[in-house]
Amino acid sequence: MEPSFRVRMTVAYDGRGFRGFADQAGVKTVGGELKRALAKVLGHPVDLACAGRTDAGVHARGQVVTFDGRGEAADLDVDGLKRSLTKMLGPAVVVTDAATVAPDFHARHSATGRRYRYTILNRPDPDPFLAATSWHVEVPLDLRAMELACDPLIGEHDFSSFCRKSPDNGSLTRLVRDAHWEVPDEGVLRFHIEASAFCQQMVRSVVGTMVDVGRGKTRAGEISTILRARDRSAAGAPAPPQGLCLWEVMYGT
Repeated sequence: MEPSFRVRMTVAYDGRGFRGFADQAGVKTVGGELKRALAKVLGHPVDLACAGRTDAGVHARGQVVTFDGRGEAADLDVDGLKRSLTKMLGPAVVVTDAATVAPDFHARHSATGRRYRYTILNRPDPDPFLAATSWHVEVPLDLRAMELACDPLIGEHDFSSFCRKSPDNGSLTRLVRDAHWEVPDEGVLRFHIEASAFCQQMVRSVVGTMVDVGRGKTRAGEISTILRARDRSAAGAPAPPQGLCLWEVMYGT
């Protein structure tokens, strides 16, 4: 049997122009472009696993992927692989780190947590330099109310009210370890959320509901009621994809 080795890469990408991460026939995806580029560099096709399947238009700073290469690990120039992939795919897709890892390491199954960041531009006028990575909300938002709305999210809950149902009707219970807002610049609001895992559209639906709180359409105290409803219609509409970024994936304790 031909020897093989496993490679872990950290990938950053601008989600514009991609129909999400997962490889899909006939459409341009981040995973599909990565697989094609890897096949050219390595000389053989690969199966690619990722830590989080981001939706169309969603960005990533710290996406993690793994794949198996053929041959001996010692023969692989990981720095050269990183440079070649970035040259082929950049600047839209950039490999920021690459290394060989143990054969039982898996980008998704070995992950113990993920952190997402969502950016809102809360000013009267849009900003051309932030438009691609933020949601422009003109109406002034009540940040204090939005901060209070974070508290009910912490802990283990069924997030059915904030997620699309999975095709296999799997559990939508997730453990949220942190959720908070920060203001890095005047009129710029950033929502940070960390959980063991996320279900589809969870962060965008949470942010959309938070903005309803900030507008006074929903009270902060209603977040607990929305969670208990376990009904997608109970929460707000999902926030636009361009404000969302998969910021970091955690491994180990």
